[in-house]
Amino acid sequence: MSDSPHVPPHEPRLQEDAPSSVKHRGILITGLIIAMLFGALDQTIVGTAMPRIVGELGGLAYMAWLTTAYMLTSTTVVPIAGKLADLLGRRVVYITGLAIFMIGSALCGAAQTMDQLIFFRGFQGIGGGIMMPMAMVIIGDVFTGAQRAKWQGVFGAIFGLSSIVGPQIGGWIVDALSWRWVFYINLPIALAAIVFIAMGLHSHRRQERVRFDIGGIVTMVIGVVSLLLALTFGGKDYPWASWQILGLFAVAVASLTAFVLIEARAAEPIVPLWLFRNRTFVLVNGIGFLMSVGMFGSIMFIPLFLQGIIGISPSASGTAMTPMMLTVMVGSVIGGRLVLKIGVRTQTAIGMIIMAISFILLANLSVDAKTLTVTGCMVILGLGMGLVMPLLTIALQESFPKTQLGVVTSSSQFFRQIGGTFGMTILGAVLNARSSGLLSAQLDPLFQRLPANPMVAQLKSMIATNAQGLYSSLLSPTALAQMPAAIRNTLVPVLKSALVASLHSVFWFGLVFIVLGVVCALFLGKIRISDRRQARPAPSEG
Repeated sequence: MSDSPHVPPHEPRLQEDAPSSVKHRGILITGLIIAMLFGALDQTIVGTAMPRIVGELGGLAYMAWLTTAYMLTSTTVVPIAGKLADLLGRRVVYITGLAIFMIGSALCGAAQTMDQLIFFRGFQGIGGGIMMPMAMVIIGDVFTGAQRAKWQGVFGAIFGLSSIVGPQIGGWIVDALSWRWVFYINLPIALAAIVFIAMGLHSHRRQERVRFDIGGIVTMVIGVVSLLLALTFGGKDYPWASWQILGLFAVAVASLTAFVLIEARAAEPIVPLWLFRNRTFVLVNGIGFLMSVGMFGSIMFIPLFLQGIIGISPSASGTAMTPMMLTVMVGSVIGGRLVLKIGVRTQTAIGMIIMAISFILLANLSVDAKTLTVTGCMVILGLGMGLVMPLLTIALQESFPKTQLGVVTSSSQFFRQIGGTFGMTILGAVLNARSSGLLSAQLDPLFQRLPANPMVAQLKSMIATNAQGLYSSLLSPTALAQMPAAIRNTLVPVLKSALVASLHSVFWFGLVFIVLGVVCALFLGKIRISDRRQARPAPSEG
C-alpha cells in the first residue's frame, strides 16, 4: 500500500473549473455559502415540521420514510456526483444538483398524500447528494491547502449553525405559514445560489469524449440501496434472520461484487479501485467511517438519557445538546488554523482522543446525573468532532491531483454517511439486547415479592413480548401516571437502573470504534498543507 496518488494513464483531461478573478471568487463563495446553509438547514427544518405533516396528510406509520427516502438517494448519489464532477466539470454538476433540489422542494410542497411526499423527498435527495460534496470539491479547486483548512472550518461551522437554528426556523415557518413552506422557502434561496455559482465559476470544456460507467452506476445504486435498507429495517421492522433482511443483504453482496468486477475493467470507473492501494485514502476514509459509527450511533441515544433518566422534556433535551453544536463550530474554525501549525496526523489524533474521553465520561454517567453533566460531556465530544471532521476532506484533497478531487472528496462524505447508518444500527442492536436482558434479570425477583394482580401479569407479559414498551413509559408522563403508585414507585427505579446500564454498554461499544480511529490516525503519513494553488502533477503509473 502506497502513499503516492497512483493515477492510471486514462486520467480525465478536464481542465479545472475556477473563478477568473478575485471578484468572481467572492461571488462564488457567496453562492457556496448560500447553497450549503440552506441544504444543511433543510434536514432540521423538515424534522420540526414532521408532526404537522402527519397531522394533515396522515400516514404516521410511514413518517420515518420522509427521512429514509432522502437518506437513501442522497447517500447513493454522492460518489456518482463526485465522479461526474471530474468528468463534466464542477459548475454543470453543481448547478444540476441545485436545480434537482429546487424542483424536488417544489414537488414536496405541493404533495397531496404521504406517498407523494415520500417519493418527492427521494427525488429531492438526489439533488442533496449532488450538492453535499460539490462545495468541498470547488474549495479544493480554487484555494491553497492553507486556505482550504480555514474555509473547511467555516463550512463546518455552517453545518453546526444549521443544527442550532434549524428547529427554531422550522417551528416559526410551520406556526406562521404552513408546513409546505419549509419546502417552498428553498426555491428563492436555491435560485440565488444557482445565479451566484453560475456567475462565479467558469467552466472549461472537456478535451476528449466522456465515457460514462453505466454498469458501475447501476450495480452501485442497487448494492448501496439494498445495504442501507437492510441496515435501516433490520432488527426494527423485520428480524435480522427474516427472509426480507437476508434477501436485501444477498442482493447487496451480489451487486457490490459485480460493481467491483465492473470497476476493474471500466475506462472511467465511478470509484477507481486503485484508490484503495493508497494508504492515505484507506486510512482517512477508515477514520471517517469509524468516527461516524461511534459518533452518530451514540449521539442518537443522548436524548434518551436526558428524557428517560433525568426526566426533562424533549424541547429541553434539544436545548441541552445545543452547546455541543456550538463547540463543533468552534472546533471547526480553530482546527482550520491549528492544522497549519501541528499537522494533519497530530490534530486528527488529538481530536479523536478528545472524542474518546467524552465517550468514557458518557459511559460513567450515573442514574443521578444532572443535565449540566451530560451537556459537559457533549461539549467535549463536539470539540473533538470539530477538530477532526473538516480535516478528513483536507487530507484527501492534499494527497491527490486536482483531476481526482471529485472522486476522493465525495468518497469522504460517502464513507461517513455509511458509517453513521451502520453505527445507528449496530449500537441500537446493542441497546435492545442489553436492555431486554437486564430488565428481565432485575424484575423477576421483584415480581416474586409483589402480590399477584392483573397489572403484575400485564408487566410480565410485556417483558416477555415487548420489553422496550416498559422503557417507553419512562418517556411518557401519562403512562407513568396510569400505573398504581406502589408499582410505579418500585418499577421506575429498576427501569432507570437497567436503562443506564444499557446505555453504558452502548457508549463503551462506541468507544471501541473511536479508539480504532485513533490508531488509524497514528498511522497516517505526513500530509503537507500546500501554500500555493496549483495543480498537483499526476505521477505516471508504475
